[in-house]
Amino acid sequence: MSDFEYYIFIDYSEEVLGYFIIKKEEIVNIMPKISKFSHYRELKYKKAYLNSIRRIIEENKIIESFLKLKITEIRHTLEIYADLVEFLKNNSDSLIFISIDDNQYSNFERLVKNVGNNKIVKEGQLKKYSKEYKLSLIIDTLVNIKRLKKK
Repeated sequence: MSDFEYYIFIDYSEEVLGYFIIKKEEIVNIMPKISKFSHYRELKYKKAYLNSIRRIIEENKIIESFLKLKITEIRHTLEIYADLVEFLKNNSDSLIFISIDDNQYSNFERLVKNVGNNKIVKEGQLKKYSKEYKLSLIIDTLVNIKRLKKK
């Protein structure tokens, strides 16, 4: 991991958009807790996976490690982007890593390219099994849990 002070992960799945922000210091604590996380699309038994991971999230208090978390319907994209731009402006002296869903990348990148000191990466470009990839699996899972709860 580089000298990034904050990590932001943004994911989208069928009308649901979410993000979380985590401080660099929290990553060491959270990594052992997320070893069983997988990419939702690649799974054979999706429902069983989500039930199992939901328990892991609750038991390990993973959400408490986040500085900020928000998952909402896609129609609230502007609200989510406004939250993130505000965070980037308030932390403009910090080096920030941002991973965003490939489908949302171009719009978000245009919005924040001149705000703060950050590195924006498409989710699909993350190296498989890297710390960043594993962290992106958290928001992928949380977004899918919310999406399926909505149905």
